[in-house]
Amino acid sequence: MSRLIFLGCMAYLTIGLGQLVVGAVMEPMVHAYGIQYGDGGQLVMNQFLGGLLGTLCAPWLMRRFGRKTLLLFGFAMMAAAEFAYASLPPWGVMLIIAPITGFGFGMIETLVGSLIIAGTGERANVAMSRVETFFGIGALIIPFAGAALIEIGQWRMAFGVVALLAIVTFGLWLKLLPASIGSGKAGESEEAGAASLPRSSAGRYRAVMLVCALFFVVYVGMEMSFVHYLPSMLVQSDDLSEATATLALSIFWGAMTLGRLVAGNVADRLGGASYLLGTCLAALVVFLLMSLTGGATAIFVLTFFAGLFLSGMFAIALVFTNRAVPGMTERTTSTLIACGLLGGAIVPKVAGWSLDHYDVSATRWLFTLVAALMLLTMAAAVVLSNRTGKPVAASNRI
Repeated sequence: MSRLIFLGCMAYLTIGLGQLVVGAVMEPMVHAYGIQYGDGGQLVMNQFLGGLLGTLCAPWLMRRFGRKTLLLFGFAMMAAAEFAYASLPPWGVMLIIAPITGFGFGMIETLVGSLIIAGTGERANVAMSRVETFFGIGALIIPFAGAALIEIGQWRMAFGVVALLAIVTFGLWLKLLPASIGSGKAGESEEAGAASLPRSSAGRYRAVMLVCALFFVVYVGMEMSFVHYLPSMLVQSDDLSEATATLALSIFWGAMTLGRLVAGNVADRLGGASYLLGTCLAALVVFLLMSLTGGATAIFVLTFFAGLFLSGMFAIALVFTNRAVPGMTERTTSTLIACGLLGGAIVPKVAGWSLDHYDVSATRWLFTLVAALMLLTMAAAVVLSNRTGKPVAASNRI
């Protein structure tokens, strides 16, 4: 099991680098191609739509080809697409490459997430938080790499860094994945789990799933919008250099990494529901303060706290939902990650449009509105999960 967690950490490290590399080099990329921020948002949207398709296809592809084959294919696809990004093809080609890159991300994240949750049982909060920590480490590294490459005029090589890591991770999964896991094909146990849910509670289970799915749309949309446009907002509002503004992402992902180191243990102590409600409320306060204040120093400080409070939400909400709707780990995980990718496609597009047509202040208020919606959806999910008629795991309760 420790080997599986190690491989999961490497996979999420690669995904963290890959999903955030566009944001790290957004400012020079926009200028190099002579496009607007909304066009950059289109690239992000295409990548996340590809991820959405990869996530939704993952359970079917897993049944057909097996986990190991699918994972290796995903890493190979990522490496090829990132090398293609680094060659700086025409913008129209970049938009075509983006969904291919995302398809690999989506498959890998779904497969690894479901394996970790199913394999760690009551320790799923801690295990998923550890794996998510490496996503944060990847996202923490890429702004430093991006800033250094921007300074020497080689920002496009940030994509090459991601491609090389994908190749390394491909080799590790090829050599170290246990045969008992790699040869497994999902499907039958999922159908049995779905059939075993009490009919009297089926409607409530669906309601919980629907609200949790909306939470993932909102949460991932918020996170991806903030990290993709934070450097550009700092450049516009505070006249920072592109390289300095990009380092703000390191503050965010540094806080994310610190938070994820303890999120699983804190959630186990407080209960998943209490943890999620508390962090959603705290995040709303942070984004409200960000909208009401100004100045680079204040934004940098608040960015740290935003990362800290958002850090454990994805992993803990994933476990929370699987416990609230038991017996369908792969299907539930696939659906929730797909919804997150949908949010990651839509909300950055809206944020980019806001930044093009309004000022930075309006975009910050947009983030505050999204944070409020995030709190409301989680509150609804907690209320519904406590009414399913089947005792939810104690670690989920308030």
